[in-house]
Amino acid sequence: MAAGSSRDASLDVFAICAPGLERLVAGELAALSLAPQATDAGGVAFRGGIEAVWRANLWLRTASRVVVRLGSFRARALGELERRARSLAWERYIPPGSVVRVRVTAHKSRLYHTGAIAERVAGAIGGRIAGVTGAGSAEHDDAADAAGASRALVIVRITHDTCLLSADASGDLLHRRGYRLRTAKAPMRETLAAAMLLAGAWDIRAPLVDPFCGSGTIPIEAALIARRLPPGARRRFAFETWPEFSAQRWRRMVDAALRAAAPAAPAAIHGSDRDAGAIAAARDNADRAGVAADIAFTQQPLASVTLPEQTGWIVTNPPYGVRVGDRENVRDAYAQLGRLLRADARDWHVVVMRADRSLGKETGVALRRLLRTANGGIPVEVAARP
Repeated sequence: MAAGSSRDASLDVFAICAPGLERLVAGELAALSLAPQATDAGGVAFRGGIEAVWRANLWLRTASRVVVRLGSFRARALGELERRARSLAWERYIPPGSVVRVRVTAHKSRLYHTGAIAERVAGAIGGRIAGVTGAGSAEHDDAADAAGASRALVIVRITHDTCLLSADASGDLLHRRGYRLRTAKAPMRETLAAAMLLAGAWDIRAPLVDPFCGSGTIPIEAALIARRLPPGARRRFAFETWPEFSAQRWRRMVDAALRAAAPAAPAAIHGSDRDAGAIAAARDNADRAGVAADIAFTQQPLASVTLPEQTGWIVTNPPYGVRVGDRENVRDAYAQLGRLLRADARDWHVVVMRADRSLGKETGVALRRLLRTANGGIPVEVAARP
């Protein structure tokens, strides 16, 4: 599908991601024919029309949010900030009557009071669009999770007195695919599960096993990838409230993507966990994602895991043992995982997320780091064999 008309082909777009995932996001953009440009810490820039913005939201598996950059200018006083912000084309992205939340970061600048900055930017938008009101500053991404027809998120970044203003196109963070209503203990984000699969270069024609599957995030993301199903097909986005949005064009894009999907995963996908509640949640989530038939979930301890005959991938996120009293149990789990990897899975590819290299050594298997990022605020590595 074309990226959009020549009238809107010059949009500056930025795909935000967790630090460490930039290379994966750039690769995804390239695969979507959305040529990645500058890569910053925490995201990748690209250009395109309005349908490129839609397509990025629909398809990106490792990005957290997609924003349109409306303008950049220098400002050292609140009045100057408000005046310049009012000149931007907010009416393309914020409908009349919206409640606007403004998320601000400011570093090494004369303007540093984030609340005052948010108030002035909201005032500038309200001075240009009828009925717009400000809802205060949005300190975190999750502050805009209730995105709907009357809510919009604006992101302001000020560094060395240069202000960059962006309109959020995603709404809820992109890891919220719409299928995971039930979670197990310490759930991982869908974007990180997809990152493990993509960084580990999983071959969709080979079996995949996750022996610590929890609520099923890694197997479900694997099934979506294997069937070429767009991760954003079952949710709504902020851009659907934009004044120039065409529901008909968007529906055509989504329907075309779903029609092109494979009817089934080409190889077996297995998830297991010793917790019965986790497995029940995993099955429910897979059903909502439309991939229940592609995954075999089993309640069983790690010691009982059996692997398919065909050599494949073990992709898993073992417990971290960060809570007091968990360390010894986690050490035993890693040792047991190591026995599996050195015996039945000695010829298998392995991708593991780990928060502590010393625990990883308990497996007795040499792993090389693929990337560093964070999971739930905990610094982690994704590591692989070979």
